[in-house]
Amino acid sequence: MNKILKIVVIGGGSSYTPELIEGLINRYEELPVGELWLVDIEDGHEKVQIISELAKRMIKNKGLCIEVKVTLDRRLALEGADFVCSQFRAGCLDARIRDERISLKYGMIGQETNGLGGFANACRTIPITLEICKEMEELCPDAWLLNFTNPSGMVTEAVLKYTNVKAIGLCNVPVIMEKGIAQIIGADEGDFVMQVAGLNHLIWARKILHNGTDKLSIVMDEILKGNDPLIPSNIPPFNWPQDLLKDMGMIPCAYLRYYYTSDDIMQQEQEEAEGEGTRGEVVKAMEKRLFDIYKNPELAEKPKELEKRGGQYYSEAACELMSSIYNDKRKIMHVNTRNNGTISGLPDDCVVEVSSIITKNGPLPLNVDPFPCDTLRLIQLMKEFETLTVEAAVKGDLVAAKRGLILNPIVNTGTILDEALKETVKENLDYMPQFRWMFEKS
Repeated sequence: MNKILKIVVIGGGSSYTPELIEGLINRYEELPVGELWLVDIEDGHEKVQIISELAKRMIKNKGLCIEVKVTLDRRLALEGADFVCSQFRAGCLDARIRDERISLKYGMIGQETNGLGGFANACRTIPITLEICKEMEELCPDAWLLNFTNPSGMVTEAVLKYTNVKAIGLCNVPVIMEKGIAQIIGADEGDFVMQVAGLNHLIWARKILHNGTDKLSIVMDEILKGNDPLIPSNIPPFNWPQDLLKDMGMIPCAYLRYYYTSDDIMQQEQEEAEGEGTRGEVVKAMEKRLFDIYKNPELAEKPKELEKRGGQYYSEAACELMSSIYNDKRKIMHVNTRNNGTISGLPDDCVVEVSSIITKNGPLPLNVDPFPCDTLRLIQLMKEFETLTVEAAVKGDLVAAKRGLILNPIVNTGTILDEALKETVKENLDYMPQFRWMFEKS
């Protein structure tokens, strides 16, 4: 295939973009990119300019011919695109910090993809994503939307339910798990198959197939000994309940600590918020340091400091996903896509995060063994929370929002939820116009 590709990055001023550039450079022979468009909003104009200059230096340093263009005009960028990478953060980091602080104020875990914060993030993000998709349907109907924007599972589900855009969601958590497993079993990543299944930030490793055997129990034993390289760098080290893991026979992703050890995490977050700050505040300071580094006119490669961000490797996975689609590589990757019977007990039209064969026509999910009943009930509960949150985000339905939040195990209910939900919406009205009616009618 000799087509020169046009790739558009929505949220091009993200601090993660240099990793994306590195991935495209490393795959130039198999992924012939001619144009790379970095799109951002007015508030992100300075950052996207810094990123574009670094991207040009990185590309020039390798002697490649990729034209980098910057624009605040999304429609201009989207016309004729082959791949659209969504990595924007609605409301920027200040909105994330606000979510975290509101959650903690009402005695709830503050996190950008879970609980009350995950709900708020989805309600800010989904309407914008649907606007982007409407433009894609008009300007680049054959393009693939690769969604890395959090909460990835809910955003991808909104796209697949409410638009005709071809979309795949991606997360770095399974990538980190795969790299950690490779370290434990002493194998290259391409020499074994890890099968995961669940929902975004709610997955379990079900199989680790290497040299004709399933090495899941070997990996689990190492984790229970305290050797756990499957945890992302942004999550402090912790110990899983040993009896729980041994009995369930699966390896949970690190985000399941929010459900398995909720009280411990709540206490930890309160202490962190009173000390160095919430995770969003820490990331904001880290991002400032990164952009100071990016400004260096001598810098022509991705700096090592970027790996300290919690999302490391997601851009690497994004480039591999593009290449797998473009070249019909049929590689197994772990993506957010329609269930279609992959996980028994969930609706066919909902989005799940599962290991899939990536083809030119998109992902072919690998069917998984039935989950233990208690784990399936948690997945079903969280899927209903996600479904109702998507409905609330699209329709501005506060009752759907409350019904969904009541189901979430890390959300407090009763009067405290009413107050927290009202404050969350009020503080986000600029990004949640679908809920403005709440305040207009009074």
